[in-house]
Amino acid sequence: MTISQDKSTVIRPFPHLCCPLDGAGLTLNDKTWRCEHGHSFDVAKQGYVNLLPVQKKRSKDPGDSKAMVQARARFLAEGFYAPLAEALAAAVLTQPVGALLDAGCGEGYYLRHVLDAANARDVACKAAALDISKWAVQAAAKRDPRVSWLVASNSSIPVPDHSIDTLLCVFGFPVESEFSRVLSADGRLIMVDPAPSHLHQLKQVIYDEVKEKPSNLPVSDTWTLVSEERVTFGVELPSRELIHDLLAMTPHLYRASSAGRARAEALTSLTVTVDIWLRAFTPNV
Repeated sequence: MTISQDKSTVIRPFPHLCCPLDGAGLTLNDKTWRCEHGHSFDVAKQGYVNLLPVQKKRSKDPGDSKAMVQARARFLAEGFYAPLAEALAAAVLTQPVGALLDAGCGEGYYLRHVLDAANARDVACKAAALDISKWAVQAAAKRDPRVSWLVASNSSIPVPDHSIDTLLCVFGFPVESEFSRVLSADGRLIMVDPAPSHLHQLKQVIYDEVKEKPSNLPVSDTWTLVSEERVTFGVELPSRELIHDLLAMTPHLYRASSAGRARAEALTSLTVTVDIWLRAFTPNV
């Protein structure tokens, strides 16, 4: 059964959205979200809504480019990061999920794994996901109708205060004030971040010097670390195309020199280490 054919009633879209212009609640009527002050936002044909006003964009086309999203989708579809997705789903399901928000969802790979695992265990939840990249949200929305897909920013999350029970930030950029605002009293923030050895072999190819990654936690001491797991495994990439997609889906593509990128493009195979911190936090009261 494909995701688009899933008739489960356990996983539902998150219905409580807010107007990005004035914060008022939005109501869905005939594929348009409207607030009481007359602002309206149409649902795109792919099934998402754009709640990122022009005045809040820092560029004309913010976030991951279409090419980055396509590269990530191709790479992740090969299953190379499946152990990470499975570990994330297991971490989420250690407690009731409730209202779930993926803040920085990309093309939706990790969220789909979480929702599939929840569905398999008959765990109910209402899911929303946002990304600042319209290309990422378009790709995600096409594949999974179970989610309220939003083009939006972590710096201004269009949901009510304390309405989210499980907040995911996977390789993302936490905005602590907003994360604290949207989390419920018993809510959890679950974060996925690179550990020191992540993609070390690729970095050795593209950089003249590989710098040690700081060991600091990704959030301040206004949060309490409640669990921590390190997920580490090897991945063998047997083709130039897969190596290119891995590089293209990461920020390293733009950080590397032209000489470094050329060295990577010349490779026909590469074994890399995936090394990830999987952590759960709660906000200090």
